[in-house]
Amino acid sequence: MRRDVIELRDFYATRLGAAAREMVSRKIWEAWEGCSGLDVLGLGYATPYLEMWRPTARRTLAAMPAAQGVEVWPADGRAGSCLIHEASSPFRNAMFDRVLLVHALEESDDPRALLEEVWRVLAPSGRVVIVAASRRGMWAGAESTPLGHGRAWTRRQLETVVREAELEPLAWSRALYMPPADLLAPWAEAWEQTGSRLWPALSGLILLEAVKQTFAVKAKKPVRARTRVLVPALQPTGAPVRDGAPVAAHVEGLSPQSKAAAVSSGDHG
Repeated sequence: MRRDVIELRDFYATRLGAAAREMVSRKIWEAWEGCSGLDVLGLGYATPYLEMWRPTARRTLAAMPAAQGVEVWPADGRAGSCLIHEASSPFRNAMFDRVLLVHALEESDDPRALLEEVWRVLAPSGRVVIVAASRRGMWAGAESTPLGHGRAWTRRQLETVVREAELEPLAWSRALYMPPADLLAPWAEAWEQTGSRLWPALSGLILLEAVKQTFAVKAKKPVRARTRVLVPALQPTGAPVRDGAPVAAHVEGLSPQSKAAAVSSGDHG
C-alpha cells in the first residue's frame, strides 16, 4: 500500500526530509543540469525535486498515483500536478524528454508495467532517472521515513526491470549515507562525503539513469516470386496426338470443322 501524499509532504517538511532532498537534488542535477527547453515529468512524489527545473524547462508536470493521492503543485501559478493510474496515464506517446521517478517504484503493484508506461511517454532518446530505496542501506528499514515501506532494490534488480521495459541503463550513483535520524540532519553533508568514500555500497538510495533507444528497421531485400502462367492450347501438354483415342478425347467439344482439322493434323503430324 502506498504512503499517503500527506505523509510524504510532512516528511519533507522535517529537517531530515530537507537534508535528504538537498543530497538527492544534487545527484539529479549532476545528471540533467537545467533541462533547458525540455518537457519534464515527475512520477510518484517528485515535487520536492521538480522545483529546480521550473525556471528553465519548457514544461514541468507532476503525476501522482491514485493510491497515493495528489497535492496542489506548484503553490503559485498554473496547476502542474494531476492524479493518474500508474500503468495508464493520460499523456500522449513520446511527450516528455525527461521522466523522474521518486517514491514510485518501491510501492508499485507492477514495477514493470509502470516502467513500460514511462517508455511510452518518453520521446526517442529520452531519459529517465529512477530514485529507489537501496536494500543494503539503513533507510530501507526505517519505517519512520517513506523509504522504509514497500520494496527495496539492488542495482542489479533495477537494471533487470529497466531492461524488461526496453529501457537501456546508462549510469548510476548513490545518495543518503547519513543514518535516518532527524538529529543528524545538520551533518548530512559530512555523512555524505565520508560514506561515499568509506562504505559506498551502504547508501540509502540508488539512482539509475536509463535511455529510451529506438532502432530503425532494416528493409528486407525483395525476393522474386515464381508465378504459374497458363497458356491456352488446343491440346494438353504431353498428350499423344498420333493415336486415335487421345486425339478424339482432345477434340471432343469442338466444332465439326475444328474436329476435322485437329484429326487431320494428328494423322499427318
